[in-house]
Amino acid sequence: MKIERRAQIVNPEGLHARPSGTLVAIAQEFQSELRIACNGREVNGRSILELITLGATCGSELLFSAHGPDAEALVDALVQAVSAGFGEH
Repeated sequence: MKIERRAQIVNPEGLHARPSGTLVAIAQEFQSELRIACNGREVNGRSILELITLGATCGSELLFSAHGPDAEALVDALVQAVSAGFGEH
């Protein structure tokens, strides 16, 4: 099953190293494949370095695309983390 959902970055610093690490840590808890896109660029959602290269700033929209047995739970957890500002505010 493939699940796609969007979330807007609300933390002022955007998708820097710490939030990228948070997303990767969440992804590691699930089996499904994960891709994350922003501004027309798509990367592996399990790579901190690739996530940082998205250059996603506050207000940017991330598109999460997961495929696998727990895709919906994975995307739900990621959207929740982004919506909560990665716990940074």
